[in-house]
Formats: sequence, C-alpha cells, structure tokens
Amino acid sequence: MSDGLDGLLARRLKQQTLLGQYLDPIADKLLLSTVFLVLSIVHKIPWKFTVMVFSRDICILLVSAVLYAIAGLRDFRPSIFGKANTFAQLAAVVFVMLLQVHYVKWVWVAEKTFLRATFAFTIVSALHYVYLVGRRLHAMSSNTPALPNT
Repeated sequence: MSDGLDGLLARRLKQQTLLGQYLDPIADKLLLSTVFLVLSIVHKIPWKFTVMVFSRDICILLVSAVLYAIAGLRDFRPSIFGKANTFAQLAAVVFVMLLQVHYVKWVWVAEKTFLRATFAFTIVSALHYVYLVGRRLHAMSSNTPALPNT
C-alpha cells in the first residue's frame, strides 16, 4: 500500500524522476520475488510457483538488457497481462500469509485461486512479452533502410 501511495504522490506532486521510473518497478519485483522465495523456503508456497516467477522475471531482464545493448530498445512498459500477473502474485502472497493467521475455507480457496492465476498469468504474460518484442524488432527492421550494393 505504501508503494502505491508513494507512486500516487510522486505523480500528483510532479516529483517523478527518470531514475525512479526505472528503480521502482525493479524494487517491486525484487520485493515480491523475495517474498515468494521466503514463502517457498518455509513450505507455504510450492516451489513450482517460485521457479516460474523467477524464471519469467530473469528472462525478461536478460532479454531487455540484450535488446537495449543491441538495438537500443528502452521502452518496456508492462502489458495488461504483466499487470494481471503482478496482481495475482500480490494477492496470492496476501492470502498465503492470511491463511497462516486465520484458517477458513474462503481464504484457502482464494489462496489456491490466486496461485493458479499466478501460474497462468506468468505463462500468458511471458508469451505476450515475446510477441510484443517480436513486433517491435520487426518494426525496427522495416524502418531501417537497406544498405546499397557496392
């Protein structure tokens, strides 16, 4: 909640910086990934979910770094599927922890539902990311003039 408030205040007070725009999503992903890791270590989240979350994020980070280095691509806005994935991850973590405090059936159902949603959105958002990168690379190659024959 404090992260959302921080972002809202930065936008409203026009206190956004380029560095903050890069670091904030990285910090968010690190925090959420670390929570998944810790909850897997203490056997509250099955490892398959944590492996999927880390695999997707590491792949996106590596591909982004390569595309930046090779093609100069910088704009990697999250897609609707990426946002849905983050929401599902956050909700899953909340319900996993809530279940430890208050064990009731609806919390257990919510935990299972959001863990499954995390699994599905991780796959869908990764595939969508691959599709978007392919489109951007194709658009870039279409806009570059051909080299003359010499």
